[in-house]
Amino acid sequence: MSIIDFHTHIFPPEIIARREAYLQRDAWFGQLYANPHARMANAEDLIAAMDQAGIDIAVTFGFAWTDPGLCHAANQYVLQAVSHWPRRLVGFAVVNPAVEGALAELELCLRGGLCGLGELMPDGQGYALDDARLDELVHEMALRERPTLIHAGEPVGHAYPGKSRSTLQPLYQLALRHPQAPLVAAHWGGGLVFYELMPEVRQALQNVYYDTAASPFLYRDDIFSLAAQIAPQKVLWGTDYPLLDPQPFLQRVRAAGLDEGHRNATLGGNAAHVLGIDQPLGSAADPKGFER
Repeated sequence: MSIIDFHTHIFPPEIIARREAYLQRDAWFGQLYANPHARMANAEDLIAAMDQAGIDIAVTFGFAWTDPGLCHAANQYVLQAVSHWPRRLVGFAVVNPAVEGALAELELCLRGGLCGLGELMPDGQGYALDDARLDELVHEMALRERPTLIHAGEPVGHAYPGKSRSTLQPLYQLALRHPQAPLVAAHWGGGLVFYELMPEVRQALQNVYYDTAASPFLYRDDIFSLAAQIAPQKVLWGTDYPLLDPQPFLQRVRAAGLDEGHRNATLGGNAAHVLGIDQPLGSAADPKGFER
């Protein structure tokens, strides 16, 4: 079974080298990366971290910039990375739904070889989850049976840079409007996973999945065994690299008390299903329906 990290970020080297210049250009970027200790990584860094941790495949994307020009540059860098490591990296496109041209950029990226949309950041990019422009993009992804990954935050708990207001009800309503759309709610969906205990909610969220990005900063590791009981086929292991070093996080999941079946599903089996990967990319398989 392949180990798949469903949530990683990479930056073009020139943006990493000139971080200070971009802090003023984008308020959300400034909030998250003003601290010089906030880690940024390029594609080579990601591959090295994957090799060290024994990760076979990573879903990767750029930053959710407000400026569509920066989104385009980030997407082009992800396309280059996927082209260079086609059996290790699966790329998603980031666009700003609130800006004209988002659909054209998304279509360009999908034709080029990217396989999903996200990670979208409604708070940082200036729109809400009930925005008709977002609905248009999600609808297009649903037609292609490709996933959309959306940043989510908890409605309670401590404040931190980047904590989202995209919480339970807006996510739930988005899923209701797009029942056929494969949606991935980042960071355990801000706790939305627990509401799958409600039968009518579970029915509405049939195509919603939950990644585990940044989980050690938010929840005790018991969440893995709890989620395996609630939604065993929907948990997608993701690190939020470079925010988290993947190797110790991987060790924590392996020690979280999951049986072998649930552990394998969490660490790669569920993600392979979402991505349409029938066998490891290293075995000459390719994501189903993805244009290279």
